[in-house]
Amino acid sequence: MSRLILVSNRLPVTAEKKRDALAYHPSVGGLATGLGSFHKGKKDNIWAGWCGLPAEILKGADDTKMRADLRSGFGCLAVDLSRREIETYYHGFCNKTIWPLFHGFSSYASFDKAQWEAYKRVNLRFRDALAGDLRPGDTVWVHDYHLMLLPSLLREVQPELAVGFFLHIPFPASELFLQIPWRSEIMEGLLGADLIGFHTYEYAHQFFDTSLRLLELKHSLGRLMYGNRLIKVDSFPMGIDYDRWAGASSLPDVGREIEKLQKRTLGRKVIISVDRLDYTKGILHRLQAFDIFLEKYPQYREKVILIQVTVPSRTKVEQYMTLKRSVDEAVGRINGKHGTIGWMPIWYLHRSLPFPSLSALYALGDVNLVTPLKDGMNLIAKEYVAAKPGNRGVLVLSEMAGAAQELGEALIINPNDTEGMAAALKQALEMPEDNQAERMTAMKSRLKRYSLDKWAADFLARLSQTKQIQNDLGATLITDKTKSEILKAYTKARKRLLLLDYDGTLVPIADRPEKARPDADLLDMLERLVRPKDNTAAIVSGRTRQALDEWFRGLDLHLVAEHGAWIRDPAGAWTMTESLRSDWKPEIRPILELFVDRTPGAFIEEKEFSLVWHYRGVPPRLASTRAGELKEALFHLASGLNLSVMEGRRVLEIKNAGVDKGGAAERLVHAGNPNFILAAGDDWTDEDLFAVLPDSAFTLKVGREPSRARNHVKSVEEFRGLLEDLIRSENA
Repeated sequence: MSRLILVSNRLPVTAEKKRDALAYHPSVGGLATGLGSFHKGKKDNIWAGWCGLPAEILKGADDTKMRADLRSGFGCLAVDLSRREIETYYHGFCNKTIWPLFHGFSSYASFDKAQWEAYKRVNLRFRDALAGDLRPGDTVWVHDYHLMLLPSLLREVQPELAVGFFLHIPFPASELFLQIPWRSEIMEGLLGADLIGFHTYEYAHQFFDTSLRLLELKHSLGRLMYGNRLIKVDSFPMGIDYDRWAGASSLPDVGREIEKLQKRTLGRKVIISVDRLDYTKGILHRLQAFDIFLEKYPQYREKVILIQVTVPSRTKVEQYMTLKRSVDEAVGRINGKHGTIGWMPIWYLHRSLPFPSLSALYALGDVNLVTPLKDGMNLIAKEYVAAKPGNRGVLVLSEMAGAAQELGEALIINPNDTEGMAAALKQALEMPEDNQAERMTAMKSRLKRYSLDKWAADFLARLSQTKQIQNDLGATLITDKTKSEILKAYTKARKRLLLLDYDGTLVPIADRPEKARPDADLLDMLERLVRPKDNTAAIVSGRTRQALDEWFRGLDLHLVAEHGAWIRDPAGAWTMTESLRSDWKPEIRPILELFVDRTPGAFIEEKEFSLVWHYRGVPPRLASTRAGELKEALFHLASGLNLSVMEGRRVLEIKNAGVDKGGAAERLVHAGNPNFILAAGDDWTDEDLFAVLPDSAFTLKVGREPSRARNHVKSVEEFRGLLEDLIRSENA
């Protein structure tokens, strides 16, 4: 039976050793809390991660018992981490390199090689722990920045395994990611997944941008091709267990907590903020804004309370210790400045709250102030909306939180604008109840529809869909059986036609056109290929007729130049396939020249009836931007001149409309009437050729991009090997 294996740094259950006994309690944290309810009740699923106890504490019988307890009682697979690894991998690389850098705090990031090595070792440890437990058909869903190498490591163990990865923090702009010395290893680790998920499209876009700059991978419809594998990248805004939070206020223990708070707040307006103590959460900015609010709007003194809950976090990291001191000082200063006998403006709790207390706080809060400087999602904002009884309450939300893209009815603020935040607080406190109800109703409805279960189901369905697309592409990958069918048909045929693209099919793509000259082995192979009198072979290329004449002089080949504009028979006579014009060039050339001037590394190639803008030598991100701009600039002008703009591999070619490789292929098929046809090409210009051939033809796409071709071969080398097999079969 197919199982789901969740993998994260921490398990949803934490083990604790008290004297000689082991105890277990739910882990505290957004991921463990959020996905814990999804994991419960699914008996065949497994959650792999660290139990919270260093490996040195658990030895012998304790270790065996703990593993058995976690597996049988909670469906969890424990992964060992030593004290040293916790320090260097978790407190080190994860939280001193990845966390600050991905949140835009590059000045806090350190790049320590020993910590990076620890990160690699722990990812390998997770791989090894999972390897012995994997079954055919399992789906593995890896979570968060602690395990970015794991997808590719798992693929080394089981190449066909279904692997999803979800990043719960922002993916940074490429300028930040590229600062990491080990950036390529991390990116390649992520690309081992079949589906990579982010909370927002902004993060997905930044991932695409980085993959383009780092590995020159272009995406199409959210898909990347890497290592002959199709990878899907998409956004999935994480939901919450809506029913749990929505029903919390009706629970007896939550009701008692609400009554206690109501008695203590004495009917004052209550603003709540709940965060981990983290420099990304904007806590100091928020406190400053509250100070400004009390100064600018003195009518609210003694009538409002800010309850600030900060959950201790990463207490051994220097920046967090400094932040703790700063928050303590800011709270003390504001309370001393504005407080009176009987009224303390800020209630400050530095601890985590159990579910009943947190639910009561959400229910009581007239305003929830959520002000991160950068946040992947922020589930606190969603929990508040769901947990608030009725339709009263106002959410004030930072535009830098991923949740802001879903909860547009909140009062959206810039967390760096403390004056604006103070004004938003006043607006929230004075908002009419009908306006509150309208906003809250819309947000509640949205959160109820896209709950945690819906989010998880959506991700897993997309992962399954991606695997199906991969399988469909994989089914077309040429096999020994297919090769045998081609060889058998070839040897039986009386008249054979081979239609062969040049660049990317017979020779690898080169950075400049003149560097892709045919090598001696290729020329020898082509000469042997056309030696039998029953064979007709044609090079069907976008190259100029002058280049093809020079390179293949003396060979008994048909040559097709400029994507079908010219055809040469083996005797050497060139024929124009259509009545073509070149009088449009003076209008188009200045546009291409302008883009060459603006794009270092680009150049223009001129053919008889086309102009080609090459950008293979341009940095990938600039290349993608300029190519898009040029296509847009040419679009209307080209259609008015009866031209087409054709995109190849890092080239844009402007040519007469209606001329393509398909027309030339049809001429050769009709002229020769072959009973064996083999055609091969590597880019979308060859799709016109594949489209016109009969179903009986063997069509091969070099590479794994989607194609009309019946089969795919992985590389130029593999295709040339197939041609050698055909030649040998003739002499067998």
